[in-house]
Amino acid sequence: MSDHPSYRIYYFGLLADRRGLREETITSGAATPAAIYAELLAIHPLGMHAEHLRVAVNDEFAAWDHPLQPGDTVALLPPMSGG
Repeated sequence: MSDHPSYRIYYFGLLADRRGLREETITSGAATPAAIYAELLAIHPLGMHAEHLRVAVNDEFAAWDHPLQPGDTVALLPPMSGG
């Protein structure tokens, strides 16, 4: 059993396609969205650098260095295109 907190991760757009799911709960010792995303990139072929994404924590846009609290939700939002 891990002593690390859990976070709910939401994937949107191309990231959801590449991950093969839209949401998951992970356990991580990461303290920021940037650190969580780095962990995810190390194990999943997401193929996008953080500087090309926006991140939201608990349904509000946040900086990549925003401090996380146990149970936070983290949404990863790639650039959107439409017509």
